[in-house]
Amino acid sequence: MVRTTPRGPIEALSREVFERGVRYCLPSAELARSGSVDPPNASLTVTQRDDGSIDLTWLGGAYRLRQPGRPLTEAELKLLGSIGRVISSRHRVLVDSVVAAERLDLLRGLPEDRYVSAYLDPAPYTHGDASAYDRITEAIEVLRISSSSTYENSRINTGVLLFGKMPDPCHVEPIVPPGSLMYSQELTMSRTFYRLSDGMRTVALVDGSGRMVELVDIAEWGVPYADMPLPAPCAERFEAHCRATLCGGHVCLVLTPNGEIKAFADGMQVFNFLDGRWRLSDVGEKYAQWEQAISNPALADRLFRTALNLAERRRGGLFVVLADPVDADHLVAPADRLANGSGESPEQGSKTQFHYLLRGKSVLDLTPTVLESVARIDGAIVLDSASNLLGFGAILHDRLAVADRDRLAAEGGRTTAAMVASHYGHVLKVSEDGLVAFYSGGRLIWDL
Repeated sequence: MVRTTPRGPIEALSREVFERGVRYCLPSAELARSGSVDPPNASLTVTQRDDGSIDLTWLGGAYRLRQPGRPLTEAELKLLGSIGRVISSRHRVLVDSVVAAERLDLLRGLPEDRYVSAYLDPAPYTHGDASAYDRITEAIEVLRISSSSTYENSRINTGVLLFGKMPDPCHVEPIVPPGSLMYSQELTMSRTFYRLSDGMRTVALVDGSGRMVELVDIAEWGVPYADMPLPAPCAERFEAHCRATLCGGHVCLVLTPNGEIKAFADGMQVFNFLDGRWRLSDVGEKYAQWEQAISNPALADRLFRTALNLAERRRGGLFVVLADPVDADHLVAPADRLANGSGESPEQGSKTQFHYLLRGKSVLDLTPTVLESVARIDGAIVLDSASNLLGFGAILHDRLAVADRDRLAAEGGRTTAAMVASHYGHVLKVSEDGLVAFYSGGRLIWDL
């Protein structure tokens, strides 16, 4: 007797997994069921509307997806496609016994890891390609296990460079040495494995079949691309990782000393796993918004890089770029303004006695390391759009209405200050948990 697969419950489950996947990957977006489509098709269709929203159909369900206040970015649309590929592949495993026999592995692990993997390399989720091995998901699993382990009472950090499938004039895929091991979770059972690469300077090189074939210096790997511009600024400690992925389709995954997993591709950070969830970085789009707002490319670059460096070191900071320098009178206390007090004898022990060091300076006159040091002082760095430094370690006035003050009370002092200051210009806020946020016009534009 032949048994048929109960399609109804499986389709309902698949639709629920799809909806959860979209809400997980795009937490700020609004997804609403708008109807049904017949016959059900286990393939995601995406239709862009003139108002910036998206119409989706998946397995008999019709949906409307929108990002409040803006259209979806190119990276977000690509991530939607990745979700669709993963869910479609898993659905075929559930309803087709032939596919199940070949690709039962697709049901293992966390679906969100596979969304990231399909974004970075869609081949394992391409219909009909049963031989494609999902080495990215396996590598993520290695880093996940490593993140919950310690070695000699210290947090583990490690990394892997997955050799790409596109032409690379500077590197050839290495020959597989005898006895080479698959880069999979079995490696984490060996304590020696954690000594082989630290992720920051050295990484394991994995070939197209998923085997660990070599150990490489990540900076040396990126040397051939040293003169190529990066798509967007990055933190200093990860510039080599970005350069290593500029050509060839290589993907780099790093478990950082902070316990964060970062994924690099196409010369930039693409994802990070922080506070228990994956985040789409979309660095190129976010930097473009910041640069356009500042209208001073050199200043935008300097502040963005400094903010990322502070975030990596888990140091907080606040950068306020005023649209009009006169607004400093409304936002910054007189004692914190560098223009005030020239020629006076400030009180010993006060912050103002050091104002002479930075009075009349442009932020672009300061080296990145000096700017970063100054940014670590409690309070905000305040400057105008021409890069002139107006104050540092500044305590900002709270001129919000009572209702607004109550609304922000639970957000924390730095967030409240960022929201207040953003009424006068553009603000980058760096949190000690590693996030960078851009505020303008009294609202959050993005976080990274």
